[in-house]
Amino acid sequence: MNQAKIGSFIAQCRKEKGLTQAQLAEKLNITDRAVSKWETGRAMPDSSIMLELCEILGITVNDLLSGEVVTVDNYNKELENNLLEMVRQKEQADKRLLTFEIITGTSCIAVLLGLCVIAAYAQIEDWLRILLIVIGMVPTIIACPFMIKIEQTAGYYKCEKCGHRYIPTYTSVFFSMHFGRTRYMKCPKCGKRSWNKKVLTKE
Repeated sequence: MNQAKIGSFIAQCRKEKGLTQAQLAEKLNITDRAVSKWETGRAMPDSSIMLELCEILGITVNDLLSGEVVTVDNYNKELENNLLEMVRQKEQADKRLLTFEIITGTSCIAVLLGLCVIAAYAQIEDWLRILLIVIGMVPTIIACPFMIKIEQTAGYYKCEKCGHRYIPTYTSVFFSMHFGRTRYMKCPKCGKRSWNKKVLTKE
C-alpha cells in the first residue's frame, strides 16, 4: 500500500467534506497530529477507527486502502491486492516482533549471566553477591510477560495433529512446555495436545 497516496486521498476527502484536520480528529476522538501524520504518509489510520473514518469521509475501506475511489470494474482486484498487502505487512510486523523478542531475551540472559559471574568470582561481601544476582534477575522478570505476549500474538501456532493454525490464549502459552518456538498445547479445533510449531502465515 502506498501510504503517501492514501494520505493525499484522506486529505482530499476531508476537504471535500469541508472539514479541518482538527474537526476530523474531534469526530474520531484523536489528536489532529494523528490526522496530519496520515495525510503526510507518515502513518496509517488504526484499524479500530478505520470504519468510522470511512463513514465520515463517505468512502469504503477498499477506497481508503487503494488511495482512490475504486470503480466497480476494478473493485474485486483492488480488494484482493489490498488484502494481500495487509497480510504481507502483518507477516513483516510479526517477524520484527519475534526478532525483538530474541534480542530482548538474549540481552536479559547476558545481563543475568554476567552479574552471576561477577557475584561468583569477585571478592565482595555475601549480601552484595545476592544483590547482584537479584539485580540480574529483574530485567528477565520484567521482560518475560512481554515476550510471552509476543509469542502469543505474533504469527500462529500449527497443530501437529490436524494442521490447524491458530492464535492461542496468553494462559496456554504461559503454562505450556516449550522448546524454542514449539510449544506443547491443546489445539482448539481437534482438542488434542501436541507439539505446536510457530508459523508466520495463516495458510
